[in-house]
Amino acid sequence: MPLSEREQKLLEQLEQQLNAEDPHFATSMSEAGTSRFSTTRLVAGAVTAAVGLGALLWGVSQQFIWLGIIGFVIMAAGVYVATSRSKGTRGGPAGSATASKKTSPFMANLEQRWEERRNP
Repeated sequence: MPLSEREQKLLEQLEQQLNAEDPHFATSMSEAGTSRFSTTRLVAGAVTAAVGLGALLWGVSQQFIWLGIIGFVIMAAGVYVATSRSKGTRGGPAGSATASKKTSPFMANLEQRWEERRNP
């Protein structure tokens, strides 16, 4: 369902207000929405995890404990690589220290209007 003109204007105002109050957070949020995982890292991690799993199973079946431990470490490293984000899309936490604790008049007005709608 498309947004009305009023909703689009309100959304644009919110975006401008966010950019003015906390540009670092706004930048990290716009980058985070583009791509969470890199396909290359996902494939490389999956292959590495599969090799590690194979080494783990081979080590256990042949009773080479040291090979099983090495296989487990390789498998864990592969999972880490597959699920980690690339440096370009890593953003700060939502409650970062740069976030402003006080609310702006614009946001206070929106909160007041929201409460009026919830509690008629």
